[in-house]
Formats: sequence, structure tokens, C-alpha cells
Amino acid sequence: MSGTSLLPWRRPRLSVVVLHGVIATRPGTLSADAARPLIEKAFAAASGRPVILDIESPGGSPVQSDLIAGMIRAHADRAGVRVHAVIGEVGASGGYWLACAADEIHANPMSVVGSIGVVGGGFGFPDLLRRVGIERRLYTAGANKRRLDPFTPEKPEDVAFAKDLMERLHARFKDWVRTRRGRRLTAAEEAVFDGGFMLGEQALEAGLIDGFATVEELVRDLAGDRARPRRFAPKRGRLLSRLPRLGVDAVLDALEDRASRVDLR
Repeated sequence: MSGTSLLPWRRPRLSVVVLHGVIATRPGTLSADAARPLIEKAFAAASGRPVILDIESPGGSPVQSDLIAGMIRAHADRAGVRVHAVIGEVGASGGYWLACAADEIHANPMSVVGSIGVVGGGFGFPDLLRRVGIERRLYTAGANKRRLDPFTPEKPEDVAFAKDLMERLHARFKDWVRTRRGRRLTAAEEAVFDGGFMLGEQALEAGLIDGFATVEELVRDLAGDRARPRRFAPKRGRLLSRLPRLGVDAVLDALEDRASRVDLR
């Protein structure tokens, strides 16, 4: 065997798309716009080999989750390659939606998996302005334009509207999981789709995942012991890279108006 065949750049490389973080549209989060160039480059470099999704996400926007998953499937079908997902610490709600874009899903026995549900809501302050002596002046056109306003008392019909909206989103989530996992789902649907999360070992028994593996282990299993991952990850800004990631997310989440937000979390 010639020496040049042992050079590092001669080793098989598998594309790994890094999908980490809360799924949202704000800068610094995981969005369709942020993921698009990573997905395009990863599949372009695949050369017929499988593509791996490195998932670390508690979920977030249902729209962005659907857009990212749709891009992955479109590129996989066009390239004719299989896709494998690896869930690290957490792949829940929108994070699990992304994992279902893969043909096979892997995790750690202690990974947090599932949480196939929808959450929405916020806070109400109907008496706050009166107590501090502030008069609110709000003008609208449309009978329901003020629906779910945090500064007015909650109405039963508004609660019913919000719950119907979330049920419709939940139905889409369930249909997506059924489509992608099919007969591999072995647990009763009421246990799988109740919005609760589970550990990786439980997810394997329920059919939500196919096995246990890290990205590195999966790369070797798919392409041999000498194979190495080629990661496609977003570039982080200098300021955000100096701050604790979870701290930044917590502050930004606290600043968002959650009254009309519906998330896959």
C-alpha cells in the first residue's frame, strides 16, 4: 500500500449538518435561512454517501421546523442519498421534527427525545395599567383583532380559539411523525403523542429512534474505521461566542412577546 493512501485527505468524509439551538427566526438561532447554506453544501459534498444530521435542539417555531425538514428531504431525494440523524443531549418537539427528516434516527440512551406536542400562551395584566394610573388607548378594525390581548380579561372564546389552533398544529406534527416513522412506532399513540418527552432508551422501545450512536461512531459504521466527519456548521458572531449560549437564549426568550406565540416545545 502506498504511503499517499494514508494521508488524511484521502480518508472518506461524511457530511454532517450541525443543527443546534432554539428554532426561531431571530439572529443567532436555528432558522431556515441559517440552515439552507449548510444543507446545500453538505449534500453537494456528499458524493453519494449518507448525510448525517447532528441535532441538539429543544424545538421552537413550527414553521421553521417544517421548512428545514422540507429542505433536507428535498435535497436527499434529489441526491438519492440516505440521511441519518444523531440526537445529542436533546432532540425534542421541533428538534424531533428535524430528526424525522432522516431515514434513521440515533441517540444516546440518556438523550431527551420526543415531546410531540404544542405549547402556547403568555401572561395577563388586565389590572396593571389601572393600578399605576395609565389609560390605554387602543383602536382596532376587526372584531377579533384584539384577541389574546394581555391587558384585557381573558375570554373563553379566545381560549377556545387558541386551543383549536394548537390542536391543528399538533395534528400536523403527528401526521409528520407517522409519515416518517410509519410501522416503526411500537408504542400506543396516546403515549407517543401526549406531548411528554422520554429518554433515549424509552424512545428506542417506542420506535421513535432506531438505535444508539454518536456522530463519530455512526461515521465509522457507515464509511469504515478511517472515515471522518466533515461538519457544516453556522458561523457564530464574535460577541455571542464569548457569552454562555444558554444565558443568551434565556435573555432573548424573556424579551420576546409570548402572548401570541405557539411553539413546538
